[in-house]
Amino acid sequence: MRIAGITIPEQKRLEFALMAVYGIGRSRALTILEKAHVDKTLKSTDLKAEDENKIRKLVEEYVIEGELKREVAGNIKRLKDIKAYRGIRHAKNLPVRGQQTKSNSRTVRGNVRKTMGSGKRKLEKT
Repeated sequence: MRIAGITIPEQKRLEFALMAVYGIGRSRALTILEKAHVDKTLKSTDLKAEDENKIRKLVEEYVIEGELKREVAGNIKRLKDIKAYRGIRHAKNLPVRGQQTKSNSRTVRGNVRKTMGSGKRKLEKT
């Protein structure tokens, strides 16, 4: 089954399989299945063609995939352009939502420290 150009996993239950589409989380997936009157425990292989079409029609009502990604990217660009605090944090690639950076967010800041091993150097095989 394909929705919005995304292949829905066949081995997962529908409530989780629909989450493969960007912009559909668990609560939205459950809402879609409830409106379509489809059992959430079914797998996509067990669906009838008419149920697939109902689900496809309901999913397409939402902003999903490329359109949503463009919208999010546009919002971030707008924040950067108006030089808002959040935009500056995005531009510097730092945490945006108020997280501490002194001890955490090492990977974002590029300060990755590897934990030390035994201190013994490994001998090269010759």
